[in-house]
Amino acid sequence: MADKDGILEAKNYGIGIEQNSDGFYVKGAGHYSWGMKSRLSKVFNPVSGKSLMLAFDHGYFLGPTSGLERLDLNIPPLAEYIDCFMGTRGGMTTCINPTLTGNKAIALRVTSGSSILDDDLSDEIISVDIAEAIRMNADLMASQVFIGAPNQRKSIENLSKVINTGNTYGVPTMGVVAVGKDMERNAKYFRLATRIIAEVGAQVVKCYYCDDFESVIAACPVPIVIAGGKKIPEAEALEMCYNAISMGAAGVDMGRNIFQSEDPSAMVQAVRAIVHEGIDHKEALDMFNALKAKK
Repeated sequence: MADKDGILEAKNYGIGIEQNSDGFYVKGAGHYSWGMKSRLSKVFNPVSGKSLMLAFDHGYFLGPTSGLERLDLNIPPLAEYIDCFMGTRGGMTTCINPTLTGNKAIALRVTSGSSILDDDLSDEIISVDIAEAIRMNADLMASQVFIGAPNQRKSIENLSKVINTGNTYGVPTMGVVAVGKDMERNAKYFRLATRIIAEVGAQVVKCYYCDDFESVIAACPVPIVIAGGKKIPEAEALEMCYNAISMGAAGVDMGRNIFQSEDPSAMVQAVRAIVHEGIDHKEALDMFNALKAKK
């Protein structure tokens, strides 16, 4: 069923089966090239089919975010528990020892151009080209997309250019759904935004969790990982992760709810257990508290 705006309603619309004809486990990736599949298999754990990404790219428009004042001290201790670093070119090259990334995927943010001083955050450019992404051994390029914002068309153009060059060299692209201050965060909006990004050709989509998230997952033909968003209490963050994974999310790209936690190491381990071991949020909270108590 579709509503009056032509947007698919959630009713009677189940979660799509993430299965490819050739057996490759990443949703929608059955017909991709060898190199593309190779990189995606680093991003998404072959055993669980999921990914735990650690986002620390906030400084590209927020500056020295609380908890990220020292990238070189705060991020490396969490590396052993994650599947994928998500950072900027400058953050990665100056603060992350490349030996830490040996068996970890790299999601490289390739768009920028705005800051918290701007009234319109949607006016961005492609700031990192494909040659630099390959030099940095990136497994995923992240491009911000502003559906419904003043620079929607420009952000889709940026995404398209990143996808086109990425496809040429076998490097996947993740389209990141950006939500401005005045934009609704509901399933109807996220169904629209994620579907547009997937139809343009992104191999992965990142968006926020919302009510009726099953319909967002079902309507998107590629994997969706959820953004952690602003810092919330640990119990709420773990419940959000559990709900998203239970509803079909292919992973979590969490930043502030890990590095701003009371105990970042305990929190990243609890989130990992939800993503890869299938424990529920109550068990994860017990795990977080037990690990924190040991310190």
